[in-house]
Amino acid sequence: MNKLYYKEQDLTNKRVLMRVDYNVPLKDGQIESNTRITATLPTLRHIIAQAGAKLVLMSHLGRPDGKPKPECSLAICAEELRKLLPGVTVHFVPDCLAAAGTIESMHAGEICLLENLRYYGEEERNDAEFARKLAAYGDVFINDAFGTAHRAHASTEGVTHFFQGRCYAGDLMKRELDYLGDAVYAPVHPFVVILGGAKIADKIKVVENLVQKCDKLLIGGGMAYTFLKAQGKEIGRCLLQGDKIRMCQRLLAQYKDKIVLPVDGKYTAQVDFKNRRVPGPVVECDVDHIPADMEACDIGSRTVELFSGIIQGARTVVWNGPVGIFEIEPFNQGTQAIARAVQHATAQGAKCVIGGGDSESAIKQAKLENVGHISTGGGASLEFLEGKPMPGIASLTSKTA
Repeated sequence: MNKLYYKEQDLTNKRVLMRVDYNVPLKDGQIESNTRITATLPTLRHIIAQAGAKLVLMSHLGRPDGKPKPECSLAICAEELRKLLPGVTVHFVPDCLAAAGTIESMHAGEICLLENLRYYGEEERNDAEFARKLAAYGDVFINDAFGTAHRAHASTEGVTHFFQGRCYAGDLMKRELDYLGDAVYAPVHPFVVILGGAKIADKIKVVENLVQKCDKLLIGGGMAYTFLKAQGKEIGRCLLQGDKIRMCQRLLAQYKDKIVLPVDGKYTAQVDFKNRRVPGPVVECDVDHIPADMEACDIGSRTVELFSGIIQGARTVVWNGPVGIFEIEPFNQGTQAIARAVQHATAQGAKCVIGGGDSESAIKQAKLENVGHISTGGGASLEFLEGKPMPGIASLTSKTA
């Protein structure tokens, strides 16, 4: 990581303005998972332990679309912080532009959480005046919200213009950059990429970027069937993006020694997603004999063996997306087998990076631990893997600056 790291800086007597990602999942007005909050606690404790330091946190929650919405209030996160940090005073300011008085009256070692930044449309428009007002709350800026680093918003990119070289990466940001950065820009070979999910269109830029760098690209999930169709195979009712066939043909011709597709799969005529059940028979067969009236729901046992063997010989692994409908049995078996292969590769010393979302859910479902670094980034991770510029990272102060 070539960005300045906050633990290497002197925060004594500083007002620290910090962007966090407290966009937590809510259900019936309660926090369904506090993982995004608990993940920041070591950083918060380190900062408020510095002599004279005050900490100001800012985040968004949900999609309030530029106006206050009670269901998007960060007050619930302030209350959660108070529970998680007993003995620490946590202030909450119900208007993110009206916090100056509270911050001025705070004592050292206290925390202030601002109300939802996206109550103002200026946040997502990266309005310079809005960013200036936020920046006035701090002497230094720390970005620890990798999940928003792909957006040029006022709280991620705009504020950095007002800190004159005092913009640092937090712990979560550093961890993402260390793992994702090494995997994408300095991988140890053999480098294996596993991509799943439904549509090739969602991952095409990742494919085009990483296939140039990896040794093997394993493609599963629904997106594999447009590639199989591009090879001339009959794919029954499997998901097909007809407008991507020529592109898949080009990639297969150019990278025929790198791209690895399923050799078999599990197929059925209908899936009841509402009740999470399969009402009809399930057929496992090779990809040359897919039943005309059936659709793919998982990779087959031969593909599991093929993919697992490649993964277990890797030194760097990037995995994004499940290889089947993992939410419904028996179609979770392929994804769980991939997770176990990644776990094994990690145990053998490989650096493994796993995209969040569905891949993380599948790992939790399989009750696996020590499977490498699970990214917190979501869309940010995907754009990083695509090689896109990341404004929230680029705007942090470089070590050479």
